[in-house]
Amino acid sequence: MIEIRDLSVTFHSAGRRIEAVRGVSFDVAAGETFGIVGESGSGKSTVLKAIAGLVEATPGSIRIEGRVLPPRRAGDDRRMMQLVFQDPYGSLHPRQTVDDVLREPLTINGIADRDKLVAQAIADVGLLPMHRFRFPHQLSGGQRQRVAIARALILRPRILLLDEPTSALDVSIQAEILNLISRLRRSYQLTSILVSHDLAVVAHLCSRVAIMKSGRLVELLTLEALRRGGAKEAYTRELLAASKGYARAAAAP
Repeated sequence: MIEIRDLSVTFHSAGRRIEAVRGVSFDVAAGETFGIVGESGSGKSTVLKAIAGLVEATPGSIRIEGRVLPPRRAGDDRRMMQLVFQDPYGSLHPRQTVDDVLREPLTINGIADRDKLVAQAIADVGLLPMHRFRFPHQLSGGQRQRVAIARALILRPRILLLDEPTSALDVSIQAEILNLISRLRRSYQLTSILVSHDLAVVAHLCSRVAIMKSGRLVELLTLEALRRGGAKEAYTRELLAASKGYARAAAAP
């Protein structure tokens, strides 16, 4: 479904040239949930934004079902691929109700039966009818992320891009959102890419994981290899060790 070949992203700031992503390549099969993991600044979110068309990438480096995606995406391409951002409060307009947020993409794309589709989207993500006319500040963090997921899915995309969808939420809510994403992925028959710094989150949803460091993809692991600690690269082993938490012996002088 998704082919990434030698994808690079370069930014220019204050006269400096910053290579945020360098020569990344991977494939994602139809129906697969693929994970990208790395420390902050590794380039993982930039890869996701390049696929979504939010930042400019190497020409011809992104293919969907064998078709090269142009830098300027057509409406069909944008509807086919939707992105859920990390911060659910920042991604929702503070002066729009849930109904406004969900109705807007339908209006832009000229889709009829909006009342029915909005009500269905709210139900699909586990919200109640009473949430429909509330503003973001009247919702919890988990409820806001449910609205963001509903907005991404209301156009019935085939590809869902998830940029750390649980990192801004309380630990008690994270599992609920992950289970929701897992259920919706099956229900909507989605192909997904999940970006996270949390290996436990990736292991919950993904069948394969790409490890990134300093803008490069350093290793690609299956979920089975990840669970048994079958990493070959030293950086991946360090990342796996760090994910197990604080160790007093390792911290001792």
